[in-house]
Order: sequence, then structure tokens, then C-alpha cells
Amino acid sequence: MRGVAFPMATGPGQLLAGRYRLRAVLGQGGMGIVWHAHDELLGRDVAVKEVLWPPELNASEQQVLFRRTVREARAAARLNHPAAVTVFDVVEEGGRPWIVMEFVRSRSLAQVVREDGPLPPSQAARIGLQVLGALAAAHAAGILHRDVKPGNVLLAEDDRVVLTDFGIAALLGDATLTASGAVIGSAAYIAPERAHGGPAEPASDLWSLGVTLYEAVEGRTPHERGGAIQTLLAVATEEPDPPQRAGPLAPVLEGLLRRDPASRLTADDAGRLLRAVAAGPGGGTQPAVPLPTSRPDLADGARTQALGPPGRPPGYPSTVLVAGNPGRKPPRRRYLAPLIALAGLLIAGLVAALLLMPGRTSGHHQPPAASPGSASSAASAGASAAASATPPGSAAATSAGSAGPSASPSGAASTGGGTPQPTAANADPSP
Repeated sequence: MRGVAFPMATGPGQLLAGRYRLRAVLGQGGMGIVWHAHDELLGRDVAVKEVLWPPELNASEQQVLFRRTVREARAAARLNHPAAVTVFDVVEEGGRPWIVMEFVRSRSLAQVVREDGPLPPSQAARIGLQVLGALAAAHAAGILHRDVKPGNVLLAEDDRVVLTDFGIAALLGDATLTASGAVIGSAAYIAPERAHGGPAEPASDLWSLGVTLYEAVEGRTPHERGGAIQTLLAVATEEPDPPQRAGPLAPVLEGLLRRDPASRLTADDAGRLLRAVAAGPGGGTQPAVPLPTSRPDLADGARTQALGPPGRPPGYPSTVLVAGNPGRKPPRRRYLAPLIALAGLLIAGLVAALLLMPGRTSGHHQPPAASPGSASSAASAGASAAASATPPGSAAATSAGSAGPSASPSGAASTGGGTPQPTAANADPSP
């Protein structure tokens, strides 16, 4: 690999501990070189991390680095998660420790973004879910990674995602082995609390995961300023640049990149949101954050209905609470107008039937009344025969569906609409 110096004549073909044969360089980082090697005892390929001594370190500082490297191996060996790299062995060669790990045929997330371009939000979410699983397992074991970044996320050929290089990991509760005030990690991925000199904590790893996912979809980090010092200053003092390509992943990035660690998304909440994004539209997943179904502060006999806010991705944690009575369905307005119209027709028909009900006096038909008032007058007069013609318009009630006999003779004139019109012949003769 061009530009890589092999200290103490280290190179391809070298045999470590009489067992591990070095083949080729896989990658290089601030803590050392990772080799592709072959375990000649078990007949399998492995990855071996060689720790590089910075030339400015004295013997005492080299001992500090030695102990840190052994601690890294001890911490990583405690993890048992498919997304966390497996440590097989630690050997000493040339006065330095070498960490033997599983060999993963893969490209790093950094390589994929650099060579293929930014990823779709759903694919980034699926990667983030596996990395989050490894971090959750590490945090449960009291281990911090402290250097989560795309270069340490391996995308295997079988779609497995592996978080590797716990090279600067620290056991929670252990005394730090770094110089006082030194900040360990890559500047673009360090959490603000660490940039201010504070201790690392699980929330710091979650910030770094947020930066990693941001870079996966945007192609750059949210505080990139062109140099390590400028970038670190931006991390310490500025809000992240708003993402432009994140789409449904934006709420996850916003939650993981909150400057206050206390308000940052927890691993559980981040996992629920990531699962919703990974499923894509119509994926049929459960809401990312459990939505409340009841509230004790409402009056007895009432409950709440949780509704997702419009315009947000499925499972977004915001909810709208609507009070309602249990067992009651909301009114269906589309049925209201036909019901009112039907009721009106029934009432009109009933009134018409009452008004046109036939009354018999001295063998003659009683003519229909012109109005409720005239009907009352006729009833009080003892149902006497009318001597005048029926007023115009009084027959309109019959057209509303009255079943009573008509008061007009068959020869009465009518309009085009079928409503009988009064003539001189349709008046009843006097007795």
C-alpha cells in the first residue's frame, strides 16, 4: 500500500507468534494498520491489527499505549453481537501487541459513499439499525466505542454490517490512559460535550452514529469546515448544517444530533424510528414511538385517540390527542342530508293527508281547505258546503302524495305539471 511504512521490517509474509501469516494491508488508521492474514493453525483467514508507535513517544508513553491496546482487545472480546467484530486472540511480537480478529470480506461505509455516492435514506437506516445494535450491546457491557464513523462500519458481502476498531474504546469506570485534556477520536464525529473537554458517555456514541448516518445520505459531515481544527470548533459551537437529502431519515438525524446529551434520542427511540424508515413507505411496521392510548388527566368516561401528524414520516414521535367518548363513533356527515330530506318528505305527506282527509255532509264531498285556518273555520261551521270556488294553489297539497279523493271534476283544466287549475265549472252547486 503506497505511503505506508512498515516499522521493524513488518511486511507481507511475516509470521506472527508462529501462527498468523501476514498477506496484505486492508486499511490504516490513527492507531495502526489492519492486515489480511491467514491462521495456519486453524486454516482460516483473519484480520490482524498492528499497533503503530508514534515516533515522538518515549518508552513510558509506549507502555501506556501497550496497555490501552490490550484493554481494547479485552473490551471487544467481551462483546457478543453479530454487528460487533469478533476478537480471537492477542499476541505480542516485536514488543508490541497484535490483535487478531475475524476477517470480514467487505467495503467500509466510507468507501461505499466515496465510490458509489450517498445512500438512499432507507438503506442508511438499515445500516444504522445494525450499528445501533452493536453499540447497545457494548453500552450494556459497560463499553464505549468513542470512534464511530463510516470508516469503522464494514458492509459485508452477505449484507451483514460490522462495527469494528474499538481501538480507542474505554471501559466505563476505568481511569483514562490518555494525556490530560487530550481529545481522542476523529474531529468530525466527536460529540459536542467531548469537544468541550467533557467525558465520553453512551450518548456520545449515539451522536457519532448520527454523524455517520448524516454522511451516508449527504456525502459529508454536518460540521465539515475543511480542516480538523475548524471542524472541531464548529462541533463545539455551532448547530449541525440542515440535511438536504435525508427525507424520512431527517427526524432521526435531528434527534441524534441534539447538542444537549440529555435531550438526545435514546438507543430505544432511535431504533424505533430507524425501523420505520428502513421499512419504507407502506412497510407495515409499528409506529416508531409508542403512541399513547389513554390519559389519566381526562374526565371519567373519556379517552384519547392518537393520530399521526400530517406530512410526517410513519412513526414520527409527535402525536395529536383528540378527546372522545368511549364506544361512540364520530358522526357520518355524508348520511345527514339524505336523512333530513327523507324526514321532510314524510312530514309533508302526513300534513297533506290530514288536510285532504274527506268529510261527508248531506251526501256531498267537502271541498279541500285553502289553509289550516280555513279548515278550522269549516270544521266549526258544521262542515257546511262551500258556495265559492276553491282558491288557486289549494290543490298543490295533492301533488305532494295525498291519497285522498280529488275535489276537482275530471274535466278540470290542468297545467303542464299536472296540478289542477280552478275553473267556473268546478264549484259545487248550492244545496
